[in-house]
Amino acid sequence: MLSQAERIAFIVLTVLCLIVAAQGFRRIFKIIGRGRPADRSDRLVSRFAKTFLDVGLQRPMFKTRPVASLFHAFIFFGFSFYFLVNVNDLLEAYVEGWSTIGGGPVASGFNLLSDLLSVAVLVGMVFFLVRRFVGKPKALEFNANVKLLPRVRQGGVRIDSLIVGIFILLHVGSRWLGTALHLADKGHGDPWLPTASAAAPLFSGLSPEALETGSHVCWWTAMGLIVLFLPYFPRSKHLHLMVAPVNLALGRSTPRGESDPVIDSSQPGATALTDLAWPQILDSYACIMCNRCQEACPAHTSGTPLSPAALEINKRYFVNEAAVGLASGEADGNLLDFATSVEAVWSCTTCYACVRVCPVGNEPMMDLVELRRSLVFDGETPDELAEVLRNLDEKGNSFGQSARRRARWTKQLDFKIPDARKQSVQYLWYLGDFASYDPQCQEVSQKVARVLHAAGVDFGILYEGEKSAGNDVRRVGEEGLFDALVEQNTQTLAECEYQAIFTSDPHTFNALKNEYGTTNGDHEVMHYSSLLLELIRSGSIELTHDQGGRATYHDPCYLGRYNGGFEAPREVIQASGVELLEMPRNRENSFCCGAGGGRIWMQDHEDLTERPSENRIREALGLDGVDYFVVSCPKDLTMYRDAVKTLGHEGEIEVRDIVDFVAEAMGLDAS
Repeated sequence: MLSQAERIAFIVLTVLCLIVAAQGFRRIFKIIGRGRPADRSDRLVSRFAKTFLDVGLQRPMFKTRPVASLFHAFIFFGFSFYFLVNVNDLLEAYVEGWSTIGGGPVASGFNLLSDLLSVAVLVGMVFFLVRRFVGKPKALEFNANVKLLPRVRQGGVRIDSLIVGIFILLHVGSRWLGTALHLADKGHGDPWLPTASAAAPLFSGLSPEALETGSHVCWWTAMGLIVLFLPYFPRSKHLHLMVAPVNLALGRSTPRGESDPVIDSSQPGATALTDLAWPQILDSYACIMCNRCQEACPAHTSGTPLSPAALEINKRYFVNEAAVGLASGEADGNLLDFATSVEAVWSCTTCYACVRVCPVGNEPMMDLVELRRSLVFDGETPDELAEVLRNLDEKGNSFGQSARRRARWTKQLDFKIPDARKQSVQYLWYLGDFASYDPQCQEVSQKVARVLHAAGVDFGILYEGEKSAGNDVRRVGEEGLFDALVEQNTQTLAECEYQAIFTSDPHTFNALKNEYGTTNGDHEVMHYSSLLLELIRSGSIELTHDQGGRATYHDPCYLGRYNGGFEAPREVIQASGVELLEMPRNRENSFCCGAGGGRIWMQDHEDLTERPSENRIREALGLDGVDYFVVSCPKDLTMYRDAVKTLGHEGEIEVRDIVDFVAEAMGLDAS
């Protein structure tokens, strides 16, 4: 029980700190409100209900780092319960005779949880402090060429982590120690407070006055720290405790493969912080600064200047430093001055790994796409990319080839593929640029055609009428060209009669499925792996020649992570009689080949230490006795065959497409 003077002093301290903290929170609301509009108001009740369940079970945390996530769960559950603990401590200080010790079953259960969870929080916090300051994991470091604000580069994140860590240790530790002193004063333990009771005998030699003083000091340390921490809370990384659930609940509900629309066509994209949509500004406040996004980023792993974690951390430190000006509208802040660099913007493969892995729902990739839109609009693109975009504008394909050459690969077939513009077909095959023009990929296209022809499938192609679907055009930020391609392709498709579209290119698959809206009508859009599996299951494709051998399969980003197409390719491989082994990074956690987001059109960064495709081949070679590295994407075929040659592992592992196994299992002539 506090004295009257102590109670008054605590109330005065609390009011003063709340007033200061309120100013910080008010600035946060104003800064977020300056972002561009984004509608996240649909299904609010179900959004928050799902988030409450997910966060309550710590599901977002356990996407990666299971050990660290377990210790984070210790802190989360304990600190969440401490809201009730703190309320109880206030009641004990202000209500005469209030005490849970020696109470009924509810009080006993409360005591047991508070005791055990106190220890869990302390253990978890010690783990993270040791991990960061003693273990110093590489995942928490940045490449030397990554743009960092001065305060970040000087260790601001470490200092902030230390402050939060010490605060939690002192707050929870003082409360736990105060309970032990209280039990020592009573002269006996409590079975419902097992750890505090175990510590109580350590203080049995102290006088009642010393124990009383110790209890008061512990109460003030525990409760006073909370109050004193309030003004710092809006600036601290600990703010994620409050903002992260909101950020998760208000996340986008559109498909992963559907890009955000351009808000202002007169100036697309983002230059300043406040050009971003408000959820992207909210991201910086939700960021826990754990660097999981960076750890999953193929660009950062390869040594480029891109770090999605640094992008969000820089945003957060900038809004802290410029909060007054941002809140009042007197400052905007050029993103390329503080958040990231131009080189980093063009290093992104748009693989979505950073978004998928983030435990608080941040989307740093979206910031990079918005920056690309602005740079492209202002004519500031890499020279090689500008040339490809001109090819796409003038020729309709990224190779700059004549449209008449798009279907030249069909001349090697001993049958004629119907022209879907001239006759009705069941399946319209939309190949994409690499499957049409790249010599290696043309061989795969020929094999797909032979397999489907042998299976009696009614399919056709668009010949010179096909143009790039524009998936990567949109990812590099060329919205005007993307819209033109959509308009041209939509008009062509509208003149054809077909029941479904399939494509052998995941990038094309994503664009037609997610980016073209309702322009495809009710027509199903399929990846060819799903079509092959359907034909195998129906008996139209008979696999009579088991291949044998051991293979590992690479999940393409735009088929797997973007669109959930994980199982069909694997079932096709196994149906062909090949043993399938998984790489450590697979399905949602697959590692990008490095071609996406237009990167296949751009030169390697001068600081590149290892291409993502080479990193992936090394991972596959680490498996026991794998003969084949299997892909289901034309770009993957190109990237990984080149990586095998570059690494000097020809003859050790062969890069093959899934249709290779199907064709051979059918007994078709591979020539």
